[in-house]
Amino acid sequence: MDSNQLTPHLLQFITRAEALMEKIEAQLPAIPPATDWQAAAYRWRKQQHSGFLQTVRHPQALQLSDIQNVDRQKQVLLANTAQFVAGRLANNVLLTGARGTGKSSLIKAVWHEFRAADLRLIEVEKAHLVDLPDIVDLLSERPERFIIFCDDLSFEEGDYAYQALKTALDGSIASTSDNILIYATSNRRHLVPEYYSENAMAQARGGEIHAGEAVEEKISLSERFGLWLTLYSFDQNEYLNIAQHWLRQFGITDYDEHTERAALQWAQTRGARSGRIAWQFARDWAGKHAD
Repeated sequence: MDSNQLTPHLLQFITRAEALMEKIEAQLPAIPPATDWQAAAYRWRKQQHSGFLQTVRHPQALQLSDIQNVDRQKQVLLANTAQFVAGRLANNVLLTGARGTGKSSLIKAVWHEFRAADLRLIEVEKAHLVDLPDIVDLLSERPERFIIFCDDLSFEEGDYAYQALKTALDGSIASTSDNILIYATSNRRHLVPEYYSENAMAQARGGEIHAGEAVEEKISLSERFGLWLTLYSFDQNEYLNIAQHWLRQFGITDYDEHTERAALQWAQTRGARSGRIAWQFARDWAGKHAD
């Protein structure tokens, strides 16, 4: 029928119906992209209300030799990952410690060591932890083995996203998946803030009657990780060794008192000595003295 033949009321109805359909379509979940199961590394992404695995085209290729001064932690994480890749029992791992000590880098370097053995890495941000049950369901029937990497975790008061992580670590009514491990890092050993005032909650008016149980609930999340590895701040010699290592990696072979003094001054301006700060100094120094 020609639009000129439509009555004004019918034309108005059609226009409103089309506008309503557009609104409904905008609310419908988008069809997620197909997963490339040949990839080695992924990020969990959200598109409207649907999640999907986004392929990381160029994952960071850190070598174990790049991770300095954490030999014990390195060997423990290597052994646990080797068990997992071989199809044997292994534990979820929580790495804690001061910022910049190499927690995230150690996980990525260990994964890179086993990448050729078809071990896959999936990075899941804290904001997407509520999707962990969906991620586990997606991966549980796959033949590959996966490490779910959760970086820099911490949960503030009133943040209950950790419930999804607890479920993924221990399982719910469904058993945990044999082809999935969770490796997480945090600057807090117990992942959540703890306060002196919590010890006096029982006396506080309107407070928790069983204050000890509230504290236990907080601590219980970190205890669900089978392995705890702590990385400590570096002393001056350890910091300088790492800086020299990265300078060599960046093609700088001349290392003298002038370079060492500059490295120490760099750390002083940053207020800390860590592997990250040593790497940043080496990048700056190499960029200035490459020729």
